[in-house]
Amino acid sequence: MHTHQLTVDGDVVRKRYVSWEAAEAEREWRGLELLAEHAPGLAPAPLGRDSEDGAPVVVMGRVPGEPLGTAPLTGAQVDALGAALRRLFAVPVPDDLPERSMGPSVARGKVREWAVEPSDLAPCQDATLVGRALDRARAWLAEGDPATDRVVDPVAALGDGNLWNVIWDGTTCRLVDFEEFGRSDLTYEVADVVEHASSRLDRHLDADALLARLPLTGPQHERLRAHRRLLASFWLVMLLPGNRGFDRNPAGSTEDQARHLLGLLDDA
Repeated sequence: MHTHQLTVDGDVVRKRYVSWEAAEAEREWRGLELLAEHAPGLAPAPLGRDSEDGAPVVVMGRVPGEPLGTAPLTGAQVDALGAALRRLFAVPVPDDLPERSMGPSVARGKVREWAVEPSDLAPCQDATLVGRALDRARAWLAEGDPATDRVVDPVAALGDGNLWNVIWDGTTCRLVDFEEFGRSDLTYEVADVVEHASSRLDRHLDADALLARLPLTGPQHERLRAHRRLLASFWLVMLLPGNRGFDRNPAGSTEDQARHLLGLLDDA
């Protein structure tokens, strides 16, 4: 869904949102201000707020470089991505910071609700495989897991694991698009990156290589496994016929996601 328009004038970017309703501009501004204070250089510099034709506008500095989502990441890029995430997760989380959009406290309920909606699997290349994965996802989602439904290790979160939101300038990774910014859980955010379709479907990110660069404890690895199952289930639903992901991705992507999810669910 289109939520904003960008206007670039030299080193200044104006981001005009279509409405005030979802508080994207507020989230973006809060994220840019917080990172400018505690992790300067990791995100665009906040320059000001405005309105245009009744719509909110956030004005920020331009970040040099190109997004990572175009090709498999090199070792240097994985190093830089890991460093950027460590800096982000080290930012102090204000007590009044609201949870990110689609955060851990609501994600399982939403995915469970979407997963049980009827879906015509006939357009799939392998409807049997997809159906089996969908049934397994529904069963796992119905079980519930308190460790995945709350914030255990609070972090400031970009709120979107899309690699296109990571800008690489040849040496450093920076983060952009903070319209879903907020409080979240550490392992939920790591799972959002490694399970995102932008990295996994095209095999652009070696998940194990990134995880090796993040200092997770044993209990965090356990919760990460559950959060990966949750977000892999989300992406299976998004890739079902009738949903936007089915038409936007190459044929066979739904089956690829089904096999991946089944592997995660089978991993004891």
